[in-house]
Amino acid sequence: MSGAFIPYGAYWSSPFARWQGSLSHLHSLEFCAWLTRRTLEAKGIGPTLIDFGVLGTTVPQRGAFYGLPWVAALAGMPTLAGPTIAQACATSVRCVATAAHEVATGASACGLVLAADRVSNGPQIYYPDPRGVGGTGAHESWVTDSFERDPWTSHSMLHTAEGVAARFGISLAEQHDLVLHRYEQYAAALADDRAFHRRFMQLPFEVPDARFKKSVATLAGDEGIHATTREGLARLKPVLPDGTVSYGAQTHPADGSAGMLVAARDRARQLSSRPDVQIEILATGQARAEAMQMPYAPVPAAREAMQRADLRFADLHAVTTHNPFAVNDIVLARETGLSLLDMNAFGCSLVWGHPQAPTGLRAIIELIETLEMRGGGLGLFTGCAAGDTAMALVLRVSDAAS
Repeated sequence: MSGAFIPYGAYWSSPFARWQGSLSHLHSLEFCAWLTRRTLEAKGIGPTLIDFGVLGTTVPQRGAFYGLPWVAALAGMPTLAGPTIAQACATSVRCVATAAHEVATGASACGLVLAADRVSNGPQIYYPDPRGVGGTGAHESWVTDSFERDPWTSHSMLHTAEGVAARFGISLAEQHDLVLHRYEQYAAALADDRAFHRRFMQLPFEVPDARFKKSVATLAGDEGIHATTREGLARLKPVLPDGTVSYGAQTHPADGSAGMLVAARDRARQLSSRPDVQIEILATGQARAEAMQMPYAPVPAAREAMQRADLRFADLHAVTTHNPFAVNDIVLARETGLSLLDMNAFGCSLVWGHPQAPTGLRAIIELIETLEMRGGGLGLFTGCAAGDTAMALVLRVSDAAS
C-alpha cells in the first residue's frame, strides 16, 4: 500500500466514557462532527485540503442514513463525499484501508477518516412482519442483543472467549495476571498529568450539551475506569459456569469518537505538525476464524498484514491490539512470538473501553505515538470483530528524509 501516509499529529480522539456516562446524551454523529470541526480548526487544517471522506459507525443514530455527507457538512465540509462503513469492531481499520486505497491509487490527495459510536442508549428496532400473528413484528435491542447472540452460531461473544481459552488452555489466573499488567501500562499514560493522552486528546475535555451550545461537564480523561487490584480480581468468578473469563478479564462498552487524515506523501508533509516525521501505511490484513473463535481471529489477520508488508513479527518495534478479552493478547503472543508484556505499552481497550467503531482508530493513534516516542520503527495493530473476524494494519514511522 505504498503511497498512503498519515500526517503526524493529524489525528485525534475524545476521551472514552463508560456507557451511560458523560457522553451518553450526545448524538454520536453530531458529536463526531463537532469534535472534528474543533480539532481541524485548532490544528490549522483547512477543509479545502481534504477531498475524500469515510465514516465508520456501527450503532445507528437518527439521521444515520445520510452518513458521511451529513457529518462532513456539520463539520464544515459541505462538498465532501464518501462512504459510510460498518464492519463491527474492525470498522476503523476498514475505514483507514479505504482512505489509503483512495490515496494510493491517486483518486484522492487527502482522506478524512471518522469513527463514531454511542453504545449507550442503543436503538430499539421494530421489524414489521405481515406474516406474524396479527401482523406482529419482531423487536431487536441493537446493542445488547448483538452482545448476547451471534445469529450464525446462536452464542454470545463471551462464548467465543471461552472457546479460545479452552482450545489453548488459558486459565483464569493467567488472564488476571495480564489484566493487572495492562492496567499498569495504562497508568504510564496517566503520568505527568496524562502527557501521553495529551498527544492526541484535548484535555481537559469540555463535554457539550445535546445542542452543542454550552459545556455541561469536564472530563480529565477517560471516564469510568475502575481501580483494579490483584485482591479485587481474585474475588471475581467466571461469568459462565465452568468457564475461565471473569468480568475483570473483559472490556466494557463505552462512548467516544476519533478521527484521522490519510494523505499522499506531499500532502501529508504539508498537513503534519512535524514534517520531519513520516508515517507510512504499509499493509492491512483481514481474516475469519472458525465459528466461536473470535479472539483467535487477530492472529491470521496479523499474519496476512505482515506477509503483505514483507515483514516478520520479529521486525516489529511496537504492537497495539483491540482486546475485548485478555484471552486475545495471550493467544496472539503464543501464536506469533510477540512479547505479551511489551504490547500495548500505554494501555488498550481492555482498560479504556470499547465504543466499537472508534476503538481501533484510537489504538492505531496510540501505536503511532508509541513509535514516535522511541524514535520511529515498525508497528502492528490487530483486533477482533463480531462474526469471528479481525483486521490488522502495519505502518512505519520514520524520518521524512529517509
